[in-house]
Amino acid sequence: MTPLLVFSVIAAYFVLLLVISHFTSQKADNTTFFTANRRSPWFLVAYGMVGASLSGVTFISVPGEVGNSNWTYLQFVMGNMVGYAVIAFVLIPLFYRLQLVSIYEYLRDRFGKNSYLAGASFFLISQTIGASFRLFLAAVVLQIAFFDAFGIPFFVTVLTTILLIWIYTFRGGIKTIVWTDTLQTTFLLAAVVISIIMIVDHMNLNFGEVTSLVSKSKMSTIFDWDWRSNRNFFKTFLAGIFITIAMNGLDQNVMQKNLTCKNKGDAQKNIFWFSIVFFFSTMLFLALGVLLYQYAIDQNISIPERTDDLYPLLALNYFGTFAGIVFLLGIIAAAFSSADSALTALTTSFCVDILDLSKRKSNQKKTRFLVHIGFSLLMFFVIIIFNALNDTSVVSAVFKVAGFTYGPLLGLFAFGLLTKRGVKDKWVPLVCILSPMLSFILDQNSASWFYGYKFGFEILLVNAAITCLGLAFLYKRQPGFL
Repeated sequence: MTPLLVFSVIAAYFVLLLVISHFTSQKADNTTFFTANRRSPWFLVAYGMVGASLSGVTFISVPGEVGNSNWTYLQFVMGNMVGYAVIAFVLIPLFYRLQLVSIYEYLRDRFGKNSYLAGASFFLISQTIGASFRLFLAAVVLQIAFFDAFGIPFFVTVLTTILLIWIYTFRGGIKTIVWTDTLQTTFLLAAVVISIIMIVDHMNLNFGEVTSLVSKSKMSTIFDWDWRSNRNFFKTFLAGIFITIAMNGLDQNVMQKNLTCKNKGDAQKNIFWFSIVFFFSTMLFLALGVLLYQYAIDQNISIPERTDDLYPLLALNYFGTFAGIVFLLGIIAAAFSSADSALTALTTSFCVDILDLSKRKSNQKKTRFLVHIGFSLLMFFVIIIFNALNDTSVVSAVFKVAGFTYGPLLGLFAFGLLTKRGVKDKWVPLVCILSPMLSFILDQNSASWFYGYKFGFEILLVNAAITCLGLAFLYKRQPGFL
């Protein structure tokens, strides 16, 4: 693929996003930006959320990670399905009953202002890190496909990518994103399907042979029963449940889309159908991973040292021009669908939770505008730092970090929903800071302290449990609870 062709693809895609943004942002105000006026069709939200949830992490890292951990990632996704059920039947009814703009307002009503600010702050930290990791992957691909040819440095690639996202979201916010995500999901899924078709065609396989190749491959092993392994089924399955609850149900980014539906019933239907499509989409990515490695072996192509580089290497250099274009559209879609909603959610949470924008009588739109710019710049700097430090698969890094940053959020909501106890609100931020610190110490020393046991994603549960224990020590009588 020539740099001119790559530029043309990116430009055409961006123009399409701008057209959608133009029509969805007409007469937009802060309510439109934050809630889309609660008029989004549930099926549109469900389909668009597939692309946002898969993101660049799934698009690039999951197929590549198959070479390291086989299909054990599917154990995690099985747990996700249970987590989505909890979101649909527990959290969705609660948030709709309270008519929240930011879901962290629940913590203010349940515990007090300090708990509220602590929860919102941990979301801001978690989402900034997670979204930056995802966007980093896309920027790497764009660097290889286009910017390297002109000697343009990586920081310019990142800055350009974030600027493009900011331009089409700064007016319509979540309303624009609900619509652009449907386009991005389509391109993302089309990319993986076309890639599989190209591999099958190059290897002269029919459908039955492909099915047999994938199912019989050692890389298609799903279950790991070794209790010491960080991929053990029980650890991974449980982590899948609670990471989904934390990173989706207690995440303003995801829940902001759910809360744009007309009512509770529509939001629940959205979660149900989205989770089914998400599960089978993940299986498609895992199957692609097996085929990528098999193709590389068959064609005597050296496997890159970093597994994240395998799919981009093959798609851009070996699958042909058409497949390369579709792949490029897929990775751009994956990047934009996760980063645009993240920027909107970060802006919403900061404006509503930290600045309490609703109480300001003037300059509300200007304040939101400046906050949006501020988080765009923050993501830029986080990506640059991550690029300098990264030496592991991003799919593992994202969820490992999430185990520490989302733990206090999960603990706060769990304690609020499962108990009637009040807490001494002023000490809650301290508990939320100490919990991930203690969890990190346990994680670093688990092998020597617990007979070789190593924590995986389930460190999130440990973190949340420590938070709940800390809140229990802050007991305060409180009549009633939400």
